[in-house]
Amino acid sequence: MSFEIMSSPMKIGTCEIKNRIVMPPMLMGFGQFDGTPTKKMMDYYEERAKGGCGLVMTEITRINDQTGSAAFAQLAVSHDYHIEPLRELAQRVQKHGAKFFVQLHHPGRQNVGLLVGTVPLSIQLEKLTKGAYGKILYKLTPAVGPKLLENDIVPSSVAPSKCPPAYFAEGRVRALRYKEIKELEKQFIDGAERVKKAGCDGVELHAAHGYLLQQFLSPYTNQRTDEYGGSFENRMRFILNILRGIKERCGKDFPVIVRLSADECYEMIGQKGKGYTLEDGVKIAKALEENGADAIDVSSAGYDTFNYWLEPVSFEPGWRKYMAKAVKDAVSIPVLAANLIRSPEQAEQQLKDGIQDFVSLGRPQIADPHWANKALNGGTIKRCICCLNCIESMQNNAYIGSHGECSVNPFVGHEKEELAKDGNGRNVAVIGAGPGGLMASEILARRGFNVTLFEKESKAGGQIILAAAPPKKAKTMWLVDDLVNTCKELGVNILLNTPATVQNIKELNPCAVVVAAGSNPIKPKFKGEYDESRVLTFEDILSGRASLENEKVALIGSGMTGLETAHTLTEKGCKVTVVEMANELAPGTWHQHKDDVLPHLKKADTKFLTNEKLCEIGKGYIVTENVKNKQTTKVDADYVVLALGSRPDNSLVGELKSNGFNPLVIGDCEKIGRIADATKAAYKAAISIK
Repeated sequence: MSFEIMSSPMKIGTCEIKNRIVMPPMLMGFGQFDGTPTKKMMDYYEERAKGGCGLVMTEITRINDQTGSAAFAQLAVSHDYHIEPLRELAQRVQKHGAKFFVQLHHPGRQNVGLLVGTVPLSIQLEKLTKGAYGKILYKLTPAVGPKLLENDIVPSSVAPSKCPPAYFAEGRVRALRYKEIKELEKQFIDGAERVKKAGCDGVELHAAHGYLLQQFLSPYTNQRTDEYGGSFENRMRFILNILRGIKERCGKDFPVIVRLSADECYEMIGQKGKGYTLEDGVKIAKALEENGADAIDVSSAGYDTFNYWLEPVSFEPGWRKYMAKAVKDAVSIPVLAANLIRSPEQAEQQLKDGIQDFVSLGRPQIADPHWANKALNGGTIKRCICCLNCIESMQNNAYIGSHGECSVNPFVGHEKEELAKDGNGRNVAVIGAGPGGLMASEILARRGFNVTLFEKESKAGGQIILAAAPPKKAKTMWLVDDLVNTCKELGVNILLNTPATVQNIKELNPCAVVVAAGSNPIKPKFKGEYDESRVLTFEDILSGRASLENEKVALIGSGMTGLETAHTLTEKGCKVTVVEMANELAPGTWHQHKDDVLPHLKKADTKFLTNEKLCEIGKGYIVTENVKNKQTTKVDADYVVLALGSRPDNSLVGELKSNGFNPLVIGDCEKIGRIADATKAAYKAAISIK
């Protein structure tokens, strides 16, 4: 397939973009208290520009330090001192032929109360202590921060009117005072002027994903009774004052894009009549065009409907393209949209079909910063698998002063750390073709080592094969497919159906051995008289070794593996009872994953028993005990499926050591973790070999 449209230039206002590929805003946490870009941030953005992207947009960039700081490590244009550092960042992007826009943002009610009012103080303390403050803060925040939020000992975030806090944001919300609204309008306009002075090519106003500008547009979050609330015209007033103000201050030839949630998507979570719908979104887009917007960046939803703007793996690519099409049919200015695009062919087809004018590729360009060049010129693209590790790690690492990561790309945050090409054809043995072993093999091959990869099974993938087995999770296997293709391109010798032994490793005479042998499911013995063949593990179900249909099943353990195994069973007509010792399902699991699978389980009448532990298995039943009151419950069950976790398979490690090898042990073989843990460990191991 040729990519004539995707490779062709197009203008946004007076700014010509060299191709139709856009990197949209995504907060990754590479910033610092004062809002100036760090070297890592500059490296990160420049790598995507170097990768061929036509338009690069910054992460959410604050215009207000007091109520508008969405993260400690965030870019800002709230002061004149931001202009020169921003100029350097812009120039590093622009020298590769990409255009550079800055997204102006305020979180509104979706802010974390911990950040309200604290950033200005943090900036001053960081200066006074010459960096010591930040180190202390990031030591205390992981323990203190959640407790402050849990007990609501934080300032209120702000919104157009008093309303409930957004899902996931927590805390209290107060209404903005009229004077504050006027100040914010000026701060957005001042921020845009600083962006122009810094030599950037344009700005984007973030009126999507439930942030402040969208909150003014929504009748759910905007119930003001003054000129800024009530009617459609009044709800539009805040963003239109900002839009017109930027055009007056910066000139009509300075491009302004508006990122718009075309539909708040409340109906998709069963809350029909709440917020606004696509029909309203199209009306908003037309009003924005009439008042000077140079392009509409179509998105959807907000924090309350999180999965409908930042999709987990179960969503089909292009599922929301109808929203972009509706806006494009209504306006004459360019339309940008992400639309969960995961292949160059899909991107080109949506351009050809008139769905949109530009393809926004956010997570795909985190996963592969050279997506654009590979799409247009050929090469194996490392595809985003929608695992959501980028946002989860960004949120979690924000408490410790670090940045977001990518399961597919362990080089995120290490863009300028060039691999040493010192392998010189020396032999390296890698054991296990799961994500850790494949990633280590790729990196070692790039370094010039001669890599032999041993895999005892007939197919590469390891635990990923199981992760991709539940309903709608097949895209997880993209990670393995892309790694295998890349390894083959680099000359890695992949030996399937070949268990590693001390003897065949000795024959290689390797300079290093990497062990990524994975793990085995935990299967303890239980009290009671029962048929062993009716006590299975999640691996038995997900691998297909056991196929249960229309059975009563007790599923023990409600981590994501347990819930996804339960989903697999319900799809086969099984009636499932999930037993969990904790007081909640899938404790510690990122909320989007639970929100994705639980509706399917509830629809299948799955029963959930929390605070219960399995204490006995009988013939056709189990007995559980409540961990609090010690009362027992009998549950009918034809089969028991255990999802109690896994143990590292390090059986070969000791044997290797006793034969003179010093193996590097990574992934589940060392410590049970997730995909990102395995690929990150592989990166560290592969660059450590001298």
